Amino acid sequence: MIKKYYILAVISFFLIPAVSLWGGMIFNSINPEIAVHTNNYVRNYRLLDLARNASLLAAFFVIIGLWILTCFFLLKSKQQSYRWLFLALLGPFGFIILTILRDNAEEHWDLYRQFVRRMNVYLRVAYELCTVFIVWNLADQLVVLKRNLMIKYEAAARGVSITQIINEQNASGGMWAFSEGLEFLYLVVLLYLLWPICFNLTGHLLKLLRPVRRKDMTRPD
Repeated sequence: MIKKYYILAVISFFLIPAVSLWGGMIFNSINPEIAVHTNNYVRNYRLLDLARNASLLAAFFVIIGLWILTCFFLLKSKQQSYRWLFLALLGPFGFIILTILRDNAEEHWDLYRQFVRRMNVYLRVAYELCTVFIVWNLADQLVVLKRNLMIKYEAAARGVSITQIINEQNASGGMWAFSEGLEFLYLVVLLYLLWPICFNLTGHLLKLLRPVRRKDMTRPD
């Protein structure tokens, strides 16, 4: 009940945080200062520092590639022209436009496609605006929930008060704001990707349960 290329789009997007963590782990594991124990400190320091920065750069380019693949597979699942791929440059905002594009794939089981195809222009515009509002607010609430849980976890792990953790985060507010901004944008795209899947699975589950309910209602006492 899920298109092959749509699954590939979801997988590509799920790999983005994994690659980000991988790049960060490699970056932190390389310490150029260990060159002090070698014969040629200056040269070895520069090589280690170069490798350290190259790991972040490589992770960045892989993330860009995965993002383009996500948009590419989404277009392929909709059988849309690849000319729309330039919208990937707009990030999550371009991705939202890609999700709104007409789905030309004829799949009889795709209840979500049938649902949006029944709408006229005005109803579709209202629906998409409501979706943006709900997804935006839900992503924001998830970021806030994650922040509160991480504060409680870190306070318990370090044996300090929650107030101290909050003060430490406020001291580096710019870094935390940037990190949460990326998490928010990631969640927006993720929710847009998962929504048609959840819609189809729920719709087919209700279809399966409906005959059972009818049998139960018609069964004699």
